[in-house]
Amino acid sequence: MKEQLKSRTKKIGIEIIKLINELPQNTASWAIAKQIIRSSTSIGANYRAACRGKSTADFIYKLKIVEEETDETIFWLEILEESHILPTQRIDPIKKEVTEILSMIVSSIKTTKSKLQRIQK
Repeated sequence: MKEQLKSRTKKIGIEIIKLINELPQNTASWAIAKQIIRSSTSIGANYRAACRGKSTADFIYKLKIVEEETDETIFWLEILEESHILPTQRIDPIKKEVTEILSMIVSSIKTTKSKLQRIQK
């Protein structure tokens, strides 16, 4: 699953870059583009860093960063959608994938925390 998630988190960054290239050339789009490119590419970069965590606690800490960046990416996708800058049908498949990634990350954090607590007892 680790390699699959590495691939999916990298792919979502690439898909967002393609999406951003479709934005109109104006100040609002430029501001959103900077934010969403940063957060979406950070998902994959930080997931890779988490996979190289030095300890279980480090792994959890880095996964929490992935969780935050993933949630921020969903926020910016919602802004694009609700401001009607791009059509909903263009944004929905990407938002669905990012939401699935978020669910997997949250689940992984919970599972790892649970294992860590059992070990510490």
